[in-house]
Amino acid sequence: MNSNEIYVSLDIGTSSVKVIIGEMVNDSGKDTLNIIGVGNVKSEGLRKGSIVDMDDTVHSIKRAIEQAERMIGMEIREVVVGISGRDIMLHNCHGIVAVSSQNREITNEDVIRVIEASHVGSIPPERENIGVIRKQFILDGKDEINDPRGMIGVRLEMDGTLITGSKSIIINTLRCVERAGLQILDIILQPLAAGDFALSKDEKNLGVALIDIGGGSTTIAVFEEGFLKATSVIPVGGDLLTNDLSKVLHTSTEDAENIKVRYGHAFYDNASEDEFFSVPIIGSDQHQQFNQLYVSEIIEARMEEVFELIAHELKRLGVMDLPGGFVLTGGTAKMQGVLELAQDMFQNPVRIASPDYIGVREPQYTTAVGLIKYAYKNARLPGGTIGSSTSAVSVPEPIEKRVPKQHQPKAKVEKHPEEKMSSKVKKFLGYFFE
Repeated sequence: MNSNEIYVSLDIGTSSVKVIIGEMVNDSGKDTLNIIGVGNVKSEGLRKGSIVDMDDTVHSIKRAIEQAERMIGMEIREVVVGISGRDIMLHNCHGIVAVSSQNREITNEDVIRVIEASHVGSIPPERENIGVIRKQFILDGKDEINDPRGMIGVRLEMDGTLITGSKSIIINTLRCVERAGLQILDIILQPLAAGDFALSKDEKNLGVALIDIGGGSTTIAVFEEGFLKATSVIPVGGDLLTNDLSKVLHTSTEDAENIKVRYGHAFYDNASEDEFFSVPIIGSDQHQQFNQLYVSEIIEARMEEVFELIAHELKRLGVMDLPGGFVLTGGTAKMQGVLELAQDMFQNPVRIASPDYIGVREPQYTTAVGLIKYAYKNARLPGGTIGSSTSAVSVPEPIEKRVPKQHQPKAKVEKHPEEKMSSKVKKFLGYFFE
């Protein structure tokens, strides 16, 4: 028996805003993801991973949403929003509750209560709860339980990790999403979702660093013993390479970006000295000829600096040994030579993670795909419900009045209804056919 659910992820980055529409198909107990729509537009209003202009950010979100909508002919109403790793704190948390039912059987409500009990009163007013990573449940002293529902017991405990973020960063992000006319289905920490998708179980158990090199910032997420241990953001990324090329080659930022994407190479030893290309000089009609080797010298120097900053940040986080190595992702990781340079500098196993789905087979889409898969998984965890992560986050004075779901106006009548589309999917996404 097949059951399909549609999710839309929103990844707001410094260089681009990415929207992915994914259909999760459960066929005889096996979950598979089909990517049915993609939107990717140049981002405006963000610098080094932070929102600096809300109007520009809202405009970028709208354009990315419209691009994805045109691909599939539906209207997007609800999105899973990714929260960047900037100013994120992880706290160990522990909850204890008495089992409420008379027959002492653990229910979903008991699980929800013990999760809530784990962080009651422990969140400072300037910080916001993003979610709880459940490590284990303990029932009457018996630990290492993944799902206690259906078991019989008296006292239920949970060990976990509470994720909190800066209230201002989270609320500003959610305000932009709401001003773009979207409802927030769930909010998820981006490095957590990307790591859950891109890393293998063995890598996370051994100890691994996921390095997401974006345009304006680089996110570091360290996993050990199967769980997220630390996350941090450093304000450097691929835009630095573009700026360097623009200055040294005396060309516009746009032309420098095109040169970086087409001819960029981060490992000087492997770059070609025979591959020449023409570069327009800014402010004139003249062009200059350069080869890949010359450009590689500029890029390698800057990428070495980025990797040194990553190593320094890992040391600051107290990470001394990573048997699982490094996994690179993000738009900059696609560049030729990045993998070889990272292997040379880190002297550790290094690989590049990319989604393996038609239309999104590039490292820049790892986080957006991860958000969909994590939201689907999160809804099926013990005590998990769609939108549970957003219940604690209140956006003060939203631009458009939020209507409770039970009082929302009914959807417009579809002009071209499809019998195969279940009412559950329609309710879940809240879209209409134009």
